[in-house]
Amino acid sequence: MHNLNRRHLMATACCAALGVLLLPNACRAADPERKPNLLLIMADDCTFHDIGCYGGQAHTPNIDKLATEGMLFTHCFQAASMCSPTRHNLYTGLYPVKSGAYPNHTFAKEGTQSVVHYLKPLGYRVALSGKRHIGPNEVFPFEYLGKDQNPEFDKIEPFIKECQRDQTPFCLFLCSNEPHGPWDKGDASRYEAAKLKLPPNFVDTLETREQMTRYLAEITYFDGQVGEALSLLDKYNLAENTLVIVVSEQGSSFPFAKWTCYDSGLQSAFIARWPGQIKPGSVSHAMIEYTDVLPTFIQAGGGKPAPILDGKSLLPVLLGKKKEHKKYVFGEMTTRGILNGSEHFGIRSIRSRQFKYVWNFTPEVQFTNICMQSKTFRSWQAKANSGDSDAAEKVRRYQERPGEELYDVTTDPFEWNNLAGSPQHAQIKSELRTQLLAWMKNMGDLGQQTELDALAHQTHREQRKNRKTANK
Repeated sequence: MHNLNRRHLMATACCAALGVLLLPNACRAADPERKPNLLLIMADDCTFHDIGCYGGQAHTPNIDKLATEGMLFTHCFQAASMCSPTRHNLYTGLYPVKSGAYPNHTFAKEGTQSVVHYLKPLGYRVALSGKRHIGPNEVFPFEYLGKDQNPEFDKIEPFIKECQRDQTPFCLFLCSNEPHGPWDKGDASRYEAAKLKLPPNFVDTLETREQMTRYLAEITYFDGQVGEALSLLDKYNLAENTLVIVVSEQGSSFPFAKWTCYDSGLQSAFIARWPGQIKPGSVSHAMIEYTDVLPTFIQAGGGKPAPILDGKSLLPVLLGKKKEHKKYVFGEMTTRGILNGSEHFGIRSIRSRQFKYVWNFTPEVQFTNICMQSKTFRSWQAKANSGDSDAAEKVRRYQERPGEELYDVTTDPFEWNNLAGSPQHAQIKSELRTQLLAWMKNMGDLGQQTELDALAHQTHREQRKNRKTANK
């Protein structure tokens, strides 16, 4: 992970020192007679390392403050760097191919259970406000607070007030639409384009820098939504008994992030605060995934996570009882169902703490998506066509992928030096590929055939839906 910024490190050190005095209380077991409220706030298309407390350039005072009050995870991942599969993954606790929700603009298999089915029997009201991008309704019977793409606080506040009045625990998901494009919210003038530091895999163009200011402004806008949500907890005296989690979802729609299995696409910010349970200012390097959120919520609510779930509870890590969680995390990507996507370009990946292995099923096919129609990518192409060799190589690398990629992500976090052909790394590649194939088999993932079946899966669902409608 990129270095945490100095501000967070200083705050972390102060809180850690204070935590020495508070430790007996800070990590006490949850009160079984008092179920905690559960609040998860999620961004949309936000690359984790652009957030302030992750060393990024975005102004995020609310998120940064939350990190000093709770635990910041440096190695959190989701299973697919697309909006719809990510959300299905989070709410069902299942990897996308297993749930059926692996193309974008998708839905889970009939009979799949979600967080609503698991938490309502434990006495929770389970609600969602903001972006949905999930289906079908019977799998996700949330209390929906509004219909807007962003959290509607005029509807959220009455919900929280009712739960506080009735002493009913709640599980609430606040799903922002920011910084998903178009980047038209927030104050871009806060960021000076010429002074921004671009990632090393970006082409430095005026368009890239200008778009970056608008993107960072929307991250700040999202930070404001986080602040508003936390203020409501304070207003109704619920902060002390609420487990709050803030995540950034998959990476941005700039090249080499969203729609890829690179870390800038799959890795996520994950910050958790639970007063009296999580040590303030703590940092965890445990490898965790979005599939782990649902079993965590179930256990925190007094239940027992179902064996069918692919994740496992994070409570031992959150409470400071364990430092490690998973040895590997997995990723998948299909261009079937995405805007301007290749006819088929399936990708699978596995990551250990040090190495990432990426398997591209059809390297002979050009990788395409809607990103290539953006002002940013077109400016990259123009610079490449003008004879700039660096721009030409980056454009080529984005569109053309080898069959196998292997990276040492500890020394090469932007995954540029492909070690797949290195004899010195042959054993590591073989071990990771073996683990990946075993995971795919367990998921019922047939690789290229699963890629080709993606649209048929969606079509079959629509045909069933139409038949049910016709029979009413």
